Amino acid sequence: MELGQLRALRELGDRGSIAAVAAALYVTPSSVSQQISALQRTSAAPLTARHGRRTVLTDAGRALALAAIDVEVALERAGQAVARFQGDQLGTVSVAAFHSVGLAVFGPLIAASLSPDRPDVQVSDFDVAQEDFPLLTTDHDLVLAHRMVGSPRWPTSVRVEPLLYEPLDIAVRRDHPLASRAAIEPADLHDEAWVAVHEGFPLRQALSVIAGIGGREARVLHQINEFAVAASVVEASGCVALMPRYTTDLRDHPNLVLRPLARTDLGRHIDCLARPETLERANTKAVLSQIRTIAEALVR
Repeated sequence: MELGQLRALRELGDRGSIAAVAAALYVTPSSVSQQISALQRTSAAPLTARHGRRTVLTDAGRALALAAIDVEVALERAGQAVARFQGDQLGTVSVAAFHSVGLAVFGPLIAASLSPDRPDVQVSDFDVAQEDFPLLTTDHDLVLAHRMVGSPRWPTSVRVEPLLYEPLDIAVRRDHPLASRAAIEPADLHDEAWVAVHEGFPLRQALSVIAGIGGREARVLHQINEFAVAASVVEASGCVALMPRYTTDLRDHPNLVLRPLARTDLGRHIDCLARPETLERANTKAVLSQIRTIAEALVR
């Protein structure tokens, strides 16, 4: 049974003729007849009978028409429940993010959620390759992801809300010769030892670009994905590392500085990914708006 078929039967019981039903539903009489005929094929008992020149409901037809009312009520209640859910500013929104943006965003986001008029947030961090971020939207409402300039765009199966573009800088010790440079050329780095992320992760691609411009392969001594750990290794070893400008926190490493690369096109896009239907919810929109505010503050 289909809703249109039940609706046609109910209207026939209320309006008394197929022509009246057709006029009420803005369809042709033939369409109404087809709907009722299709419904009849699902029922062992006759649903309509001829009464003179009119088609009327049988007792079985009237019983089914009454049941159709219950169906309409249930659908209306379901629609209202969805509308309330979509319009609810509260509830809980789950947010996933890679490590460095989680460090920069999660604290302020949770602090904002403590207000009684804001949604609660549940946060999770993930250290995944770029192509694995979209899949996280199956289990999380909002996914904060990054992709390098020039890398493949996100798939069309997810909605993409751009947050910021983040240049990549070089982290060095204050006593390193490169620390005095206003900007560092890729060629200045060809003799350096690196602390780098693991193969397959976005910043490793940027390191390959720098090495290619400098004319030789990068000499990677340590492979560390977590920037706070990488900062400790740079501080202890005198190596250099690529680090993002806005989401790197060096407050616990006063002996390190970030120096910009002369190549300003080496950076990453930080985007929010979500399933399209998720962004129809008012509470998800509210959390996304707060994330945008935090991202704008990072850039400032």
